[in-house]
Amino acid sequence: MIRIDEIYYNTFLPLIQSKSNQCAHFFDPFGTTDFENLCQVPYTENTEKNFLFWDQEPLHLDVHCKTIEKFSEVFKSNHTVLVTSEHNSEAVKSLCKRFGFSEAYYFFHGWASLDWYRGYNRTFLRPANNIKHTFLFPNNIVGGKRRHRLELFSELEKRNLISDNLISFPKVCSYEKKSVAELASEYGFDPITTELPLKIDNIENYAYNSHQINMWDLASQSLVHVVSETVFYGKRQHLTEKTFKPIVMQQPFILASCQRSLEYLRKYGFETFSSVWDESYDTLPDDQRIKAIGLLLEDLEHSNCREWLSEQCAPIVEHNFNHFYGGGFERVLWKELTSMVETW
Repeated sequence: MIRIDEIYYNTFLPLIQSKSNQCAHFFDPFGTTDFENLCQVPYTENTEKNFLFWDQEPLHLDVHCKTIEKFSEVFKSNHTVLVTSEHNSEAVKSLCKRFGFSEAYYFFHGWASLDWYRGYNRTFLRPANNIKHTFLFPNNIVGGKRRHRLELFSELEKRNLISDNLISFPKVCSYEKKSVAELASEYGFDPITTELPLKIDNIENYAYNSHQINMWDLASQSLVHVVSETVFYGKRQHLTEKTFKPIVMQQPFILASCQRSLEYLRKYGFETFSSVWDESYDTLPDDQRIKAIGLLLEDLEHSNCREWLSEQCAPIVEHNFNHFYGGGFERVLWKELTSMVETW
């Protein structure tokens, strides 16, 4: 298994350094995207080929073009390869066309999840199922390109699905420091009437502890985990460690992410739940997907057969857990990564 905090030095750099006049550029600390936080190893004025690793965070053209422009000005070379964790991304293709970069892709967050969640298959943290709620829906950051979380919360509120389920939702976004009322107004949503914040755990600084799992009791009480991913809008697939939390906690899941994200996840050997409930929401365009997820959750809320549904999901949940911890997922990731670097 690759240690994600050493992935550049131990995995990519030995290959890049084995060839003359090549340089790797990556952000440190993790999660930053400012030009000042770029590391260059090794870099000389004779560098002919740059590898820019933009694999930790999604790429937003309206936010990140300044960093890319600065990079292009400072690190002139014959060629730059932009390495991302976004599959089939219009934003990446547009940027590469604009700056003359080549693009490369591997699933960084798949490797991160294997590293961060190692050992949770050898634990007694999760109690036996005692399902009392339809869904678990944790949230922390609701600004900063994450308007879909507020949109989904608003949809659940309209369907009276808030009070009887396990939901965390802030009153003030920890990232933008704006209130939910301000953000709802900016996004053009109806005012939120639920008294906020909603808190279902005792986590502090949640955004900085996303690599930890500590909602075991809540998971055991919920039929399904609603994963509100980092990216929702636009043509791309970009999943993070959030998607793997229910897999590790052995829960069924509904994925609020980019179009065809479930299809994307299945390509890595995981199974989803179309045999148990309607997953057609995954195929719908951005302006229809939230409503479809709300309708699905409403149907599950009023199904009166949570235990039966849980039993139907159990073989899929077991397969996903075993695929994650049994080496199957890692083998797919390694084949993907080595196929990528063979082109370098």
